[in-house]
Amino acid sequence: MNTERIVRTFVEYFEEHGHRRISGSTLLPPPGDTVLFTTSGMHPITPYLEGRPHPLGRRLVNVQRCLRTTDLDEVGDSTHLTVFEMLGTWSLGDYDGSRSLDWGYRLLTEGLGVDPGLLHATVYGGDDQVGPDTDSLRLWQERGVPVELTVEDNWWSNGPTGPCGPDSEMFLWSGDTPPRSTPTRDDRWVEVWNHVMMRHRRLDDGRLVPLSQRNVDTGLGLERLASLLQGKSSVFECDVFDPWRRVVPSLWPLDEPSLRLVYDHLRSAVVIVGDGVRPANTGRGYVLRRLLRRVLTVLWRDDPSRGLGDLPDELVSHTLDHFRQEEEPGHVRRVLLEEEHRFGQLMERGRKVLARPRFRGPLGDEDFHYLHDTHGLPRDLVVSLRQE
Repeated sequence: MNTERIVRTFVEYFEEHGHRRISGSTLLPPPGDTVLFTTSGMHPITPYLEGRPHPLGRRLVNVQRCLRTTDLDEVGDSTHLTVFEMLGTWSLGDYDGSRSLDWGYRLLTEGLGVDPGLLHATVYGGDDQVGPDTDSLRLWQERGVPVELTVEDNWWSNGPTGPCGPDSEMFLWSGDTPPRSTPTRDDRWVEVWNHVMMRHRRLDDGRLVPLSQRNVDTGLGLERLASLLQGKSSVFECDVFDPWRRVVPSLWPLDEPSLRLVYDHLRSAVVIVGDGVRPANTGRGYVLRRLLRRVLTVLWRDDPSRGLGDLPDELVSHTLDHFRQEEEPGHVRRVLLEEEHRFGQLMERGRKVLARPRFRGPLGDEDFHYLHDTHGLPRDLVVSLRQE
């Protein structure tokens, strides 16, 4: 089942259950949001989770593109991506968590063909402020799905204060043996769908008070689910990466971890530029710049003649089309190539600076600060140049 069919099945299922589809917004969060990029499907609808009436009603479904920089160092494993799509549903003060979990179970098993024997759930076990989530526990027991009770792993919050609540997560078995153990003890259980029962608000003093509107907020990672449904061992083997796997290895012979970083970071850079961001020294532009420089560092490590000019138009166009972006592929390529040129110049300047006698020995924090503030050389670039 390819990703397009998964999305269609997901959206149509919830539309049949009274949900209205809302358009997935760009990676840029709404005005006033403190984060640089949209990191989950809930960001664009935060005001409605707080109680504002949504013009489309109290049951919503969408497909939202997201970006998370907290996982950069994990990109290359089997489950993490920088830019990805999140399938989401919401009950804005309408139905409860048990109904959401039941629909989720039925969609996975009946709509998407998941073997119920490959499912495991986790449920909030309770602490000194909030008791265990017995409703979710009962639902899973009735469905015959094994359950693990946790505390911290099944409590969702968007920060130290604000809306929060227990959640129940659905896991699929990815191992080549019969399922065993539990999600917290065996990482072959892969989390695919989180259902948050947003019932509380945490105050500045740490106390919890009931929310006037009890919501349910769910998020399901599209690429992660697709890789599991397609019997693949990693997200980089699902169908959205088919063009990248077909073209890039022959273009730039690299080891598998490096190929995955190149796939992810270049694809993410195209999406970020497609949403109107340009390279800069701060904020969103710096995230874009950092992604491109990590790619170039990998490409130039073994062969300085490699460059982004070799990147086929096909990959840029495929990515923009997949994420429903209207930016011209030619313009995206120009942005990437201009940043590559700037980085090449910076690398040359960095080599000359680091060749000075002062920097030939071990470097301390003072040296790194000087190199950054005086010569514009970030710490990670200095470390990379010293390893050449």
